[in-house]
Amino acid sequence: MSFVNFIREWKELHRFYSLESDARSIAFYAEDATSMVHFEPIIKELTENLGRVVCYITSSQDDPILVAKNDKIRAFCVGSGVIRTRLFLDLKVDVLVMTMPDLETFHIKRSRAYPVHYVYLFHSIVSTHLIYRKGAFDRFDTILCVGPHHIEEIRATETVYGSKAKNLIEHGHGRLDALIGEHSRRKQRIPSGGDEKTRVLVAPSWGPNGLLETRGYEIVKILLDAGYHVTVRPHPVTTRKWPKAVKTLKAEFQRNPHFVLETDIRSQGSLQSSGCMISDWSGVALEYAFALERPVLFVDMPKKINNPNFEDISCEPLEVAIRTKIGDVVSPDQLNTVPEKIESLCENHHDFKERIRQIRSRTVFNIGRSGAVGAKHIARIADECKNRINR
Repeated sequence: MSFVNFIREWKELHRFYSLESDARSIAFYAEDATSMVHFEPIIKELTENLGRVVCYITSSQDDPILVAKNDKIRAFCVGSGVIRTRLFLDLKVDVLVMTMPDLETFHIKRSRAYPVHYVYLFHSIVSTHLIYRKGAFDRFDTILCVGPHHIEEIRATETVYGSKAKNLIEHGHGRLDALIGEHSRRKQRIPSGGDEKTRVLVAPSWGPNGLLETRGYEIVKILLDAGYHVTVRPHPVTTRKWPKAVKTLKAEFQRNPHFVLETDIRSQGSLQSSGCMISDWSGVALEYAFALERPVLFVDMPKKINNPNFEDISCEPLEVAIRTKIGDVVSPDQLNTVPEKIESLCENHHDFKERIRQIRSRTVFNIGRSGAVGAKHIARIADECKNRINR
C-alpha cells in the first residue's frame, strides 16, 4: 500500500467514526466494485421506501458508489489492508450485511468493541457445502437464504457439526430479480433461423480446472468456426489470477467481428441477447436459466470443490442435481459436439422454458420481491439491536 492510499483510507476510517450512531445503524460491506449488484435491491428499498440511512463500506477505489449522489447512502473506501482490519475490529454498527463468507476465518473479524449483528447475503444461488469452505457461515447471526436448499443445507450442517443455530430468512436473490426485470423490459428476440446464428455466451466459473483456464481457446474456436456469435465473459478471478488465459483469447480472436470479450460482469447485455449459455460450475448459469428461461450447456469440467468434506452433508448440491434439468452436459473430451448440442437445446427452447419456470418456483424464494423482503428483515433486526442496547 502506498503512503498516499494509507492516509486516504485513514481519513475515511475517521470520517466513518465521526458519524452519529443513528447514521451508522445499518451498514453494508463491499469487497469489490461488483458487490453493489447484489446489495442494490435491498439498499433501494431501505433508503427509498423505508426512509433509512445506510453506510456503504467498500474496499474498491473504483466503486461507483463513491461518486453517487444519494444523501441516504454514506460511502467510505477503506481499502483491503490494515485500515480495513482495524475498522472491523472496532466496528460499531447495529447490523452489517456482507456477501463475503468466512467471517472470522481470515482478515475479516467480528467486532471486539460492539455487539454487531452480522447478516450474510448470498451472491450466488449455488449450494453452501460444495463451493464454499467448511464453516464459511458459522460466525454469521442471520443468513438471507436464496431458496429451500440453503435452509436444508445450513440446518443439516448445524446438526452434523454442532455449530450455532442461525436466523435463516426466506429471502430470494436480488440479482436474479434484476435480470428478470430487465428481460421483461427488453423482450429481446432470440436470433434463430435463416442465416443468422444463435448468440452464444461463454460464462464459466474460475479455478485451475476451469473451462477458460484449460480449454478456452478450443471452445471459442469451435464456436466461431461453426458460425456462432460468441461472447466470452470471464469471471473476475480468472482475469486476476489467470490473465494469460484471457490475453490469449483476446490476441487470437479480437479481430473476428463475431467475437466479444466482456470483462464487466455488471453488464447485462450479453446475457439478455444470447440464445444459449456455455458454462461449467458457475452460479451465473443458474441466474441465466432462471431469469431468461433459456437452456445452458454445461461442460463437465472437474467439480469446483472448496470443501473436501462436503459429503458430510447428505444434501445433494443444487448445481449438481439441476444441470440436466435446465440444459445438457457435454464432456470436455467431446467439445467437437458442442455446436450440435447447442442446436438441439435451441430447437427445444419452448420445452425448457416451461420446465425452467417450474424449477425456479421451487428453488428460489420471493421472486421479484427479494429486495423488499430483505430490507424489511434488516430494518427489523437493526431496530431490535438498538432497542436492546438502549435498555
